[in-house]
Amino acid sequence: MTKTLFGKKDNTDIFLYTLENKNGVKAVLSNYGALITELWVPDKNGETADVCLGYDTLEEYQVNGNFYGALIAPNANRIGGAAFTINGKEYKLDVNDGDNNLHSHRDLGAHKLIWDAQEEKNAVTFTLQMKDMELGFPGNKEMKVRYELTDANELRLIYDITSDCDTVINPTQHCYFNLNGHGSGTINNHKIQINASAYTPTYPGSIPTGEIASVVGTPMDFLQPHAIGERCDDAFEQLTLAGGYDHNWVLDGFDGSVRKVVEVSNESGTRTMEVYTDLPGMQFYAGNFMKDEIAKKGKNYGYRTGFALETQYYPDTPNRPEFPGDIFGPERPYHSETIYKFV
Repeated sequence: MTKTLFGKKDNTDIFLYTLENKNGVKAVLSNYGALITELWVPDKNGETADVCLGYDTLEEYQVNGNFYGALIAPNANRIGGAAFTINGKEYKLDVNDGDNNLHSHRDLGAHKLIWDAQEEKNAVTFTLQMKDMELGFPGNKEMKVRYELTDANELRLIYDITSDCDTVINPTQHCYFNLNGHGSGTINNHKIQINASAYTPTYPGSIPTGEIASVVGTPMDFLQPHAIGERCDDAFEQLTLAGGYDHNWVLDGFDGSVRKVVEVSNESGTRTMEVYTDLPGMQFYAGNFMKDEIAKKGKNYGYRTGFALETQYYPDTPNRPEFPGDIFGPERPYHSETIYKFV
């Protein structure tokens, strides 16, 4: 591991931590936001590329409207009406996405806070304390996320979060990927397979209706591999509402164990990523709202030039008792694991 200074925020040093394995896979992380800033992966021809979208400077990450590389916490995705009720008490959140709450808080969420870092041989554990009612969420929380890079070309993310009272806990990593390398153009021709027989349809505003709908016979069916752009703009109501893929898939085999849920390859088949998780859902976002932007290494990002695979509990779960529950507390600490593996 190497550690280099990235900059300063609030008179605190911000560092980059570089993990590298024997195969040339390299992950660069930061104690600002527990970010992934770079992810270098060799392809089948031995050519290495950074497949993670992002920025060069700390100042740019302090804006980061697309959440590149961000560790979202305490709650990822949307909560309808920016409010939820636990044990008969209503809690109100920041209204930042129409009438709803998205990703806890755009400016004060965990992705824009300074985490403590504990270095290990080829891993870093980031820790963040959040106070009761910070961002509107009850409970004094200790949040830990451990990033470990293995010689099996796995970047393993292990989350452990405790709270002294019942609260909503649903973190995710919001890295955007392009398996040809960031800034290399569209991801429309990447092929993706999602082990999910159902998804959660939404109303306008991307709040789930509560239905668990079959993917069969719809453009949401990725049980067999399809190019991302093949059906993304079909005249299908759910795609029209979201401008393309930006939905939660109900992952098959949810029983608390880690299992393979996704496989994605670039169009040449020279670089493949698999995703493993013990969580029930995954938001697949195809970059529908990305716009031209000069970002890392002077590369221009634009419409659908990166995709995100956000493993998590379903959107609006606190208001949907029919969904797997994301209320955690003293009797139920939060633990989950997600793995990005390159094969």
